[in-house]
Amino acid sequence: MKGPRNILDREGWERLEQEMLAPWAVKCRESRGRSYPEPPNGFRTCFQRDRDRVVHSMAFRRLEYKTQVFVNHEGDHYRTRLTHTLEVAQIARSIARILRLNVDLTEAIGLAHDIGHTPFGHAGEEELRHLMRDHGGFEHNEHGLRVVDLLEQRHAEYPGLNLSFEVREGIIKHSSPYDCPRAGDFENTGGPALEAQVVDIADEVAYNNHDLDDGLTAKLLTWEQLDEVELWRKWRERWEKLQPGISRRILKPRIVSSLINEQVQDVIETSQKAIQDLSPKSVDDVRQHPDKLVRFSPEMAALNKQLKAFLMKELYRHYKVMRMTTKVRRFLTELFHLYVEHVEQMPYWYQERMEDEAPERVVCDYLAGMTDRYALDEYQKLFIPWAKV
Repeated sequence: MKGPRNILDREGWERLEQEMLAPWAVKCRESRGRSYPEPPNGFRTCFQRDRDRVVHSMAFRRLEYKTQVFVNHEGDHYRTRLTHTLEVAQIARSIARILRLNVDLTEAIGLAHDIGHTPFGHAGEEELRHLMRDHGGFEHNEHGLRVVDLLEQRHAEYPGLNLSFEVREGIIKHSSPYDCPRAGDFENTGGPALEAQVVDIADEVAYNNHDLDDGLTAKLLTWEQLDEVELWRKWRERWEKLQPGISRRILKPRIVSSLINEQVQDVIETSQKAIQDLSPKSVDDVRQHPDKLVRFSPEMAALNKQLKAFLMKELYRHYKVMRMTTKVRRFLTELFHLYVEHVEQMPYWYQERMEDEAPERVVCDYLAGMTDRYALDEYQKLFIPWAKV
C-alpha cells in the first residue's frame, strides 16, 4: 500500500531504517517473521505492530495491579509492574536511539519483558517455581513467552499475539541476576540482539534506582543508611552544595534522576566503545560475539554492585517485606492445592483446558495471570467463611 507523498507509511519507515540505523541494528525488512504469516500493514512496521499488540493485551493491563516490591494496596505512589515496565521502556528507548538501534523493536521488548510476571513480585515467582518443581517448573520469562504465544486469545486464526521472532526472542532471553530462562527453541540463534541487551540493562537501572526511591518513601530506608551507597552520597552532596537548603522532598527525586542519568550515560559511552572495538558488520556478528556489548564500565559495575547489595540487605530483606513475602507465598500455596484438587472452583475456560494439559500447569497459568488484588480476593472467597463468593 503506497500512501501520498506527504505521509510516512510502512515502506517509508523501512527505507528510513535502512538509511539511519547502524549495520548492527535489527531492521524490519530483515525480521525472521511470525509463526503464522500475516500480510504487512500499510502504515506500521512489524515491530510497531508488535508493540501495539503488547500494549492492548490483557496481560499487559494486569501489570497495573501486580507488585514490584510493595503490594498494590499499600499505597498509590509505589511502583507497580506496569509503571516499572513503562520506565524500562523509556530508558531503553533513550539508549537505543543514541546507539542507532531499532527503537520500535527495543520498545516492544521493553513493554513485554515482564508480561509473564506473577502477582506479589519475586516472592510469587519463587513460590510458583517451588510448587511446579515436579511439573515442568516455572520461570517468568518462559511464562511470558507462553502468554504471548498461547494464553492471550485475541484472534480466531491463531493462538497468542503472533509476535515477530525478534520480540519473542527478546522476551525469552531477557536476563538479569534474577532471570535465568531456558531459551528452548531459541538456543541456536546465538546471543541476543543489541536491542534486547539494551532492555536488559535498562531493567537493571530502573529497578535498582526506583526500588531505592520507593524504599525511602515507605520509610523502610533512611537517609542515614543511604549514605552507605557511594553513588547516592555523591549526588546528595552535589545537590546540597548546588542548592543549599533544598528540601528533602525535592532532593530525593533530584538524586534519583541524577543516579539514572549517570548510569545511562555510562552505558552509552561504554557500549559505544565496545561496539566500535568489535566493528560488527551485521546483527549476526553481534549474535556470535561471546559477551554482551551493552554494559556498564567496570567502575560503574562496581558501584552498581554496591547499590544492589545494599538493597538486598536493607530493603528486600527488611522484616516488613519478609512478612509480606511469607504471607503471599502461603496464599499462593493454598490456592494452588485447592484448584488442583477441586478444578470446578476455577472458571469454565480453565477447566476446559485440562482436557489437553496437566491440571498443575493450567492452575499455574491461572495463578500467574492474577493481579495482587484478584489473588487476595480469591483467597478470601475460598477460605474465609463469611466472605461473599
